[in-house]
Amino acid sequence: MPETSFLLHYPPPQGYPQRFIPDTFCKEPFADNFEERKSVFLIYICQNPAQENFKAIYTEMARLACGQTPHSGVLFAALDYLDARKDCADFVLQAVLRLLYQFAASPLMPDGWLERAKASVLGFKYWPDEPGVDSMCTWTENHQILFSTGAILAGQLYPREVFTNSGQSGEQKIEVVRRRILRWLDLRFRSGFSEWLSHVYYDEDLTALLNLVDFCTERQISEQAKKIIHLLLLDMALQTYKGVYGCTHGRSYANGKRWVVDETTTDTGKLLFGVGVFARRDNMSAVQFALSENYQIPQVIYEIAHDVLEDALEIRQRMGICMKDLKTWNLDAKDPEDGMLLLTLEAYLHPRLIQTTMQLFDRHNWWENEFFAPFRKYRRLLNVLRTTRTLPILAAFAERDLCRNTREEVNTYTYKTQDYMLSTAQDYRTGYGGDQQHIWQATLGANAVCFTTHPANLETDGPSPNYWTGSGLLPRAAQYRNVAIIVYKIEKIPALYVPTRHFFTHAWLPRDAFDEVSDEIGGWYFARKGDGYLGLYSQKKAAWQGTNELIAPGANNIWICQMGSVSESGSFEDFIEQVVAARVEFDGMRVNYHSPSIGEVRFGWRGSLSVDGEVMPLHDYPRYDSRFVQADFDPQQVHVQCGGNHWTINLREEAI
Repeated sequence: MPETSFLLHYPPPQGYPQRFIPDTFCKEPFADNFEERKSVFLIYICQNPAQENFKAIYTEMARLACGQTPHSGVLFAALDYLDARKDCADFVLQAVLRLLYQFAASPLMPDGWLERAKASVLGFKYWPDEPGVDSMCTWTENHQILFSTGAILAGQLYPREVFTNSGQSGEQKIEVVRRRILRWLDLRFRSGFSEWLSHVYYDEDLTALLNLVDFCTERQISEQAKKIIHLLLLDMALQTYKGVYGCTHGRSYANGKRWVVDETTTDTGKLLFGVGVFARRDNMSAVQFALSENYQIPQVIYEIAHDVLEDALEIRQRMGICMKDLKTWNLDAKDPEDGMLLLTLEAYLHPRLIQTTMQLFDRHNWWENEFFAPFRKYRRLLNVLRTTRTLPILAAFAERDLCRNTREEVNTYTYKTQDYMLSTAQDYRTGYGGDQQHIWQATLGANAVCFTTHPANLETDGPSPNYWTGSGLLPRAAQYRNVAIIVYKIEKIPALYVPTRHFFTHAWLPRDAFDEVSDEIGGWYFARKGDGYLGLYSQKKAAWQGTNELIAPGANNIWICQMGSVSESGSFEDFIEQVVAARVEFDGMRVNYHSPSIGEVRFGWRGSLSVDGEVMPLHDYPRYDSRFVQADFDPQQVHVQCGGNHWTINLREEAI
């Protein structure tokens, strides 16, 4: 909880809960009616103390909405956090603003808090060009909409007041930020999210967007924000399997990949779709949805989330933009304002952008920001390289390492049935360093998941990439229906950031999360959860390390994932027999796998993916392509249909 010592001056109100009561995971909807689900969620919140992190204010905001006295210490600690300009203060700001807009008249607000909150809002730093040295992250995709939303809503609250940090009036602040918000919203509709399908950062996006929908008085902005919420929830509905948002992710962390209770979006998933778990740990957008007076999830999205899937569902999506295509998007890497927008891709050190990034370092004094601390000792050298215009040459030389966290265009493929889901980022930045990208995953239930990575280091905590978060080097992965092939080529690359030190790959396969898990059978490892089956093969012999991990030594390796089920394969024993009998033939960095479900699959480090001689596309997917949702890439409209309901989301028309 923020500033624990500060909380000691504010004892909890009478009857405040003292211990955490865990929620029950639901793989089927626990209630069909949103109002009933909301009631259950708010009761759950009120039965538990605030979580011990800076998001605690959201719990107390929900408690206040239910007519209960909030913990004054939490509310004042949130303002301390804001005033200190700690990283993620923009998360806290969204709750402070909702309290000021929605609950200022409540008699339950602690004495002095409203006055103190006003001073904190007026004194906050809303963009890196405003005065003050700090170490807040302001530039990623989610942070840009969070800070910008904060600025416009604060400006509306105090239009003629002077914001003491920037010297602007509220009206001036609105004028500055309005175009920035509209550009962000427009690019998300047309290209999707660089933090694609993230079970972490969609929560942050939704938190800001719901504030725009509820409180922004500019109709164009509030309507566009509502459309982006629709699309985010469509992504979640399409890519969630029985309460697990278990697809490929643009940004993800070790715990969230492995345990559903650590998915930041799980509270929102259970509130909106009735499946998942109320985890209490990261429930910003769930509280926002529960308290929103202007947003209601369209019924067709709820129906998509709960389609019975009598026929398997194939989902192709394309998100993001390519740095080589900036002119197509009317973006100029040499323009600082466009450069800031391109930092939503985290393309800081991309050869096309690095010169502009250094301008932003000077303009915003990012040399003092702790996120960029590694650059300080090289400042003089970097300035020499900038002056001689050789910096892009260095960036190009070490691009595979320096641009490891750059998230350019991705094509995702997901195959979902009643019994499992398999999802892959197709041929994504093959051979580049990885950061927080989660390339593929098989999901059979809560915590019953499987994926592979190349570890960047042996640390299980700390900065990314590490042992389970992200990758040292990204594989070349491809999937068709219920088969995925993941090819690793681990090698030394020119590296200034994360050098290659470990030459093995590993798989997460938690024995205790499945109903059955086998030891090695004919090179394969098998797992069953309910009626869903998984087979995992490693070209290099893999062995158990503990009960959750398979390790395969060797710099070059190919993993194969084969899914199945009772309806597709018969019994689990039948599935094992079929898969073990299938021919697996390797030729260097290529494999020819005779899948019992889809036929002969050929794939490797180079070349196409072919299935029974037919080449399967891995790139240039539509924005959405499934039987439920259709849209071209860079669309003007998105067509949605399910259960006889048809709906079109238009870029230039009002949302529903």
